[in-house]
Amino acid sequence: MRKHTTFVALDDSKRTIVAGILRPGVQGPELRQLPNEPRHLRHLVTRLKREGPVGICYEAGPAGYGLYRQITALRVPCQVIAPALTPAGDRIKTDRRDAAKLVRLFPAGELTPIHVPDEAAEAARDLLRCREDVQEDLLRWLHPLVKFLARHGRIYREWRHWTWLRSQRFALPVLERTYQEYRFTVEQLVARRAALEQEILALAETEPYRERVGWLRCFRGIDTRSAMGLLTEVGGFPRFPQPRELMAYLGLVPSEDSTGGRERGGSITKAGNTHARRILVEAAWHYRHPPRLGRALATRSQGQPKAVLAQAWQAQRRLHRRYRHLVGHGKRPPVAVVAVARELVGFLWAALTQAAPAAQAA
Repeated sequence: MRKHTTFVALDDSKRTIVAGILRPGVQGPELRQLPNEPRHLRHLVTRLKREGPVGICYEAGPAGYGLYRQITALRVPCQVIAPALTPAGDRIKTDRRDAAKLVRLFPAGELTPIHVPDEAAEAARDLLRCREDVQEDLLRWLHPLVKFLARHGRIYREWRHWTWLRSQRFALPVLERTYQEYRFTVEQLVARRAALEQEILALAETEPYRERVGWLRCFRGIDTRSAMGLLTEVGGFPRFPQPRELMAYLGLVPSEDSTGGRERGGSITKAGNTHARRILVEAAWHYRHPPRLGRALATRSQGQPKAVLAQAWQAQRRLHRRYRHLVGHGKRPPVAVVAVARELVGFLWAALTQAAPAAQAA
């Protein structure tokens, strides 16, 4: 079937698309440029379908999955390729060269496709990322506010921070106007963050997230927002046959530079999804402390499958011992926490793909 298939690779930009077309029995690809508009792409795909089977790919980028959904709506298979895993070429980079390179690698199976979420899953992921952006903006404005007050001798020493902030006054109108602008922006960002968090909590109570969020919340360091972040960023734990594949996807496995008889390991690869990796590393810091079932964790664990609770408790015991062992042998705490995060992925994978489904089946 593949020898009768026409392979197409697209290199898209805001205004144009360069299509590399490799027809059966032809050595070199045909390159064609068209406007980046749905009707032009639909016309090209429809014409190629009349000639026989078609396979299309393009590299993931800022344009998202719009091309993928346009093409699959025409009942043509399409793959979105991971750019970081595409074999490197020469140092000359143009749209036409990229399309020609992709279409040569595509039929040879040298490209690595990524998981494409459906529109509902992508919308949930965008909501979580929007909250992260607001949090970054809040820190970006909160720091200048605190520094502004410190420059004018206003040092926070009270218990209630917001009450203290709202009580500050300046004699000079210019200073008062500056302070009010800083404070107003921070208050607006805090209100926006709270509203987004309420939206996330409401979304977590709906399907298909409610049950899996409950399972993840049994683990130390993971609450509703963290669980939603992991579920929306990973896109389904069962799609990874082994936990090591998930660890590699999250960039938590060590890099390696070995040749001949020399073997040298390095820091983690940091490949894959940065948002999920950050959530896991933040959760891993909680395993510095001895295993215990606090009030909040006990409340979150009520009514959850016993197999998941067993995995969560085993994770506490194992990961705390792992952290103490690494730090005791001279590893810096951040390095030890990243190693703990890597093992935490294995426990989460086991809970969502084996323990909880087995408990439901029983």
